[in-house]
Amino acid sequence: MYQPPAFKETREDVLLDAIARHPLATLVCNTNDGLTANHLPMMANEDGKQLHAHLSRGNDLIDQCENGVDALAIFQGPAHYISAGWYPGKNEHGKEVPTFNYVVVHAHGKLRFKHDAKWKLSHLKSLTDKMEYGRETPWSVSDAPAEYLARQLKGLYGLEFEIAELVGKWKMSQNRKDVDKLAVVEGLHDDGDQAAIDTAAIITRTI
Repeated sequence: MYQPPAFKETREDVLLDAIARHPLATLVCNTNDGLTANHLPMMANEDGKQLHAHLSRGNDLIDQCENGVDALAIFQGPAHYISAGWYPGKNEHGKEVPTFNYVVVHAHGKLRFKHDAKWKLSHLKSLTDKMEYGRETPWSVSDAPAEYLARQLKGLYGLEFEIAELVGKWKMSQNRKDVDKLAVVEGLHDDGDQAAIDTAAIITRTI
């Protein structure tokens, strides 16, 4: 991934936090038939050295890839279009162009398939507890009947992704003057959707 110095993010805690906040990943693997991509939630384990996930038995990734295949998991954080019309320079000299601000994390590593029922159950409990956290009446894996849950576990396989490298890019107007950043924040708030608000919050922290 191209990383201009102004946008490069290397702090592991920041990268893992972005993964935790935006767990839906694009998992890319190279197979004998070429590249394949799957979209699925992936969650880092406690020490941040692995990503855990699962797929339906109907998904043939397990047949397309050997155990230990090199893989890339891409996590997309807040992102939004930035209008050239927001910059003060648009009226002063006109030498402005639009762009797109975004947060992205690339996890490089090796992918292994897990079939152990205890591993799969522990993963599902951890993932569900995380996703349900803060709800008034959170759903728990234990809410499902045991026989039903056993059948569901047989219908999926686990993914254990050993992280070799995390690469982050925060393209959030760091290369602009504060007056431009403030104008962009104002424009994003005027747009008002959640992606705009989240993007504005990150830019504000760079001022």
